Amino acid sequence: MSIDAHLASLEKKHGELEAELRAVLGQPSVHDQAIANIKRRKLRLRDEIKRLRSDTQH
Repeated sequence: MSIDAHLASLEKKHGELEAELRAVLGQPSVHDQAIANIKRRKLRLRDEIKRLRSDTQH
């Protein structure tokens, strides 16, 4: 998989997690741990996207 394709895949997953987070936040009985897990996964993806973009610019 090329770096561009990998980046696109990561960005898609990040968007999916954002949608999942919005849906979870809209539910009254959501546990804080579930929200924290989604946010943690989003941060990992964001960091990986930044790292890959930085690597491709050098």
